Amino acid sequence: MPMSRLPEGGGAEPLLPMSVTAFAEGYGLAQLRADLVAGLTVAIVALPLSMAIAIASGVGPERGLYTAIVGGFLVSALGGSRFQIGGPAGAFIVLVAACVQQTGVAGLALATFLSGAMLAVLGLLRLGQTIRYMPYPVTVGFTAGIGVIIFASQIKDMMGLQLSSAEPGPIVDKLAALWAARDTFTPAAIGVALATVVVIEALKRFAPRLPSLLLGITVITALATLLHVPVETIQSRFGALPRLLPAPSVPNLSLDAIRAALPWALSFTLLGAIESLLSAMVADGMSGRQHRSNTELVAQGVANMGAALFGGFCVTGTIARTATNVRAGAHGPVAGMFHAAFVLAFLLVAAPLAGYIPLAALAGLLGIVAWNMIERHEMAALIRASRSDALVLIVTFLVVTFRDLAEGIVIGFALGGLVFIRRMAEMTRLAPGAPVEAAGEQRADVVTYHLRGAVFFGSVARLGSVLDHIVQSPRAILLDVSEVGFVDSTGARMILQLAQKMTRKGGRLIVVGATAPLEAAMRAQGLTPPALTYCADTAAALASLDA
Repeated sequence: MPMSRLPEGGGAEPLLPMSVTAFAEGYGLAQLRADLVAGLTVAIVALPLSMAIAIASGVGPERGLYTAIVGGFLVSALGGSRFQIGGPAGAFIVLVAACVQQTGVAGLALATFLSGAMLAVLGLLRLGQTIRYMPYPVTVGFTAGIGVIIFASQIKDMMGLQLSSAEPGPIVDKLAALWAARDTFTPAAIGVALATVVVIEALKRFAPRLPSLLLGITVITALATLLHVPVETIQSRFGALPRLLPAPSVPNLSLDAIRAALPWALSFTLLGAIESLLSAMVADGMSGRQHRSNTELVAQGVANMGAALFGGFCVTGTIARTATNVRAGAHGPVAGMFHAAFVLAFLLVAAPLAGYIPLAALAGLLGIVAWNMIERHEMAALIRASRSDALVLIVTFLVVTFRDLAEGIVIGFALGGLVFIRRMAEMTRLAPGAPVEAAGEQRADVVTYHLRGAVFFGSVARLGSVLDHIVQSPRAILLDVSEVGFVDSTGARMILQLAQKMTRKGGRLIVVGATAPLEAAMRAQGLTPPALTYCADTAAALASLDA
């Protein structure tokens, strides 16, 4: 019999894995069947993607499978989302590849482990809700920039190019090196890549229920093998895939190694937190459920540490696989655990077959992934919406593409914050009110001003210029704050300076209509009598003035 339903989210969010909640609600044969089907469906999608992402990241394909198995299981077992699927993600390709080039695979393992510890701490400190405050133009520009970088990273294998030295990381240098090697292109590789794209897209259009990614790779691999197409394969570059998970191994925790890996760990943490919570929010929107962001961060942290111990690399929530899980009818987190088990079964049983996969086919697959990451319709809508959103989007996209992912997030977030401050300041108004009347006569010694919006550092300059031009030196100013929602310390200082100015001229400032929370906040900022007076309404203010 199902137990009482445990809370999924809300203000007092518990650090409780969603798997516990799902089992507490009752779990029977029907739920098991749904999770089995969904887990198998997601595993079919994850198999080629995990290997392709690992290769594009500069490590062996087996490490992508290790990441999907260990990281994927822990994310589902311990996470705060019912439907989140964890594993290697395309968003990390650029960072992981750069980390491997600078610190090696051992440094990547340590950076992943340290990132996991940081993510877990963020969750334990309950900072998950804070990390989710990312402006939408930043998210769109960020993912579009990553899409461009991923596509550029696949050109070499798509065309079978032979470079005289290591492929550069920065996109401008990369494109220059690829252009210099243009005469080494291999027609067979181009044909395999194009054929992969055509088969996958045709399956998506004409047979959408079939696993297009896996079938596309399988068909092209079979044809390339049977026809002896001269292209590089997984086995020719990396050798045979192992049949088992490696024994767990703790990364090198020496001070020098930590110092070298720490910058990469910070970047992994920032990107992993944003990507995983964004994926969980997508699942919420599709399913009507609510995830626990802090629990999700703790699980992502444990999953990254676990993956690092078993030879994997960065784990995060993956939007495409998570969405597939929801559409496949998953009941809860058990589907994600089954997904990891099915990938493990492939490694145990069918690993040798993966060696025949052409690298050009995987490059074509990642080309599709990169193209889909560039949300063209969303970008066009944001550019049309306002110049501010367009600026944030374009700057984020350019910085991510041509500079650095972490810089792109930070600069985009800061620019988005400045845009928000400007908009909030523009919504703040200070306008003269109607003449004050008492006993049927107009009070010439009393003027009223209506203050609306948020009185904070962004709006003080505009408001201050208006207050400086208050004329006549009236006996009292009634400042109506009934439509003010917030006053920060800078806004409070501006009001205090007005009150002091009135006092020096022998007048008074009376604040009218403040709600109890607003009055308490203003008093806490130093706006207390005798500098000014609080009254509930105009009548009370006049009575106070005439007392």
